[in-house]
Amino acid sequence: MADYMEENLDMPLGKILPIIQDGIMNRTTYFGVKTLKNPMDAWIYQEIICETKPDVIVEIGNAHGGSALFLAHLCDSIGKGRIIGLDLSHKTVPEYVTTHPRITFIDGDACQNFEYVERLISKDERVLVIEDSSHTYDNTLNVLRRYSKLIKLGDYFIVEDSICQHGLTRGPKPGPYEAIEAFINENADFEIDRSRERFLITWNPKGYLRRTTLNNKHSSIKPSEPVPPRERATKSSVRETLKLFIPPILIPMIRKLTHRR
Repeated sequence: MADYMEENLDMPLGKILPIIQDGIMNRTTYFGVKTLKNPMDAWIYQEIICETKPDVIVEIGNAHGGSALFLAHLCDSIGKGRIIGLDLSHKTVPEYVTTHPRITFIDGDACQNFEYVERLISKDERVLVIEDSSHTYDNTLNVLRRYSKLIKLGDYFIVEDSICQHGLTRGPKPGPYEAIEAFINENADFEIDRSRERFLITWNPKGYLRRTTLNNKHSSIKPSEPVPPRERATKSSVRETLKLFIPPILIPMIRKLTHRR
């Protein structure tokens, strides 16, 4: 792939993204387990977990279990936290993942199991939710409406694969991207934190949702001081990020795209 990119530096980003997607879906693993995860987004997850130190991470859609294991190891590193994983089935998850002491897997529909999951979490625990299930508009919006009730001030709800039909010509439309916009329009408690997309190539455009207020009548959490908005990435910080995290062969092409805007 690297040789191919070096010979095609003028290739449009729309043709590059499917190549990256194939690598993510077929060749990206964590401790030998498929993750189906963009490594740049996984790095952002690490930052969010380090900053917010959640007591519980609810991952909806676990596939082979690689991302759940990755999240559990991050919890090991910060010395706290547990994973609640929901999927229709966990038959493809290796035993050494299902038996990890920080991970609990629940078979079944996430929306139908919400009340059960809610009972597993105490009211004072901080929660990070990651939605990565069917990617349909209706299901994504339903998951957002239910599980957003668990999020406290300053914490995150991450919606994956909003790149479907918004960068990749794959997946349902309407899908996660449209569900995010619908949810934000009806729920003023959350804002889209686009500073979490500073690596430019993300599978979750508009997918990092941060709770900033507690006006939602469903919330049982007492409001405290308002959460200040996160600093936006400056041009210089984006430039430095390009140098550090994006392969050098991609930088000239990304500069061209940015200059055109």
